[in-house]
Amino acid sequence: MNKDLTETIKKRYNRTALFYDWMDRLISPRWRKLVWQEAYGRVLEVGVGTGANFPFYPPYCQVTAIDFSPKMLKRARQKLYLTRAPVTLLEMDVQQLEFPSGSFDTVVATFVFCSVPDPVRGLQEVCRVCHPEGKIVLLEHVRSENKLLGSLMDLLNPLVVYLFGSNINRRTVENVKKAGIKIERVENLGGGIVKLIVGRP
Repeated sequence: MNKDLTETIKKRYNRTALFYDWMDRLISPRWRKLVWQEAYGRVLEVGVGTGANFPFYPPYCQVTAIDFSPKMLKRARQKLYLTRAPVTLLEMDVQQLEFPSGSFDTVVATFVFCSVPDPVRGLQEVCRVCHPEGKIVLLEHVRSENKLLGSLMDLLNPLVVYLFGSNINRRTVENVKKAGIKIERVENLGGGIVKLIVGRP
């Protein structure tokens, strides 16, 4: 794991925490509902950000929500009143999860693995802490398979990473497979760029 790069990305997310809620409005609430309809039991949300998913947490789940940005977590704590589920917020890096293997029935992430410095390592950790009979649910934006648009995303990616810390050209479905997660289904939600990925450890 590249600790220097991780610190750099963390600083960028600390910086964007003030206006991150505005950025989150670009994400359809319908997509978030689809994700959380899959969740059950002991749930880990990776990359909770400022808490945009709180209103969608099922009341019958026990949620542990993590983020590596303390400023994101500070804003998330101010929104805990929006959730009907019991929630524990922790500062933690998905590349080094501090939970025993098999701790969670469901692991959820929404638009997270675009910014994890080593996405395969982070996904391997997600796989490790998910119960062997559990479920992994990811909502991610990925590089377009359209040749022209994909090339444009490659061209713009360095600028986007510099400004916001996220990559717009990640091949996340491929990364999920590399991490050893068994994909059950992939749904295209937005122009082939936004995908719902459901898998098992």
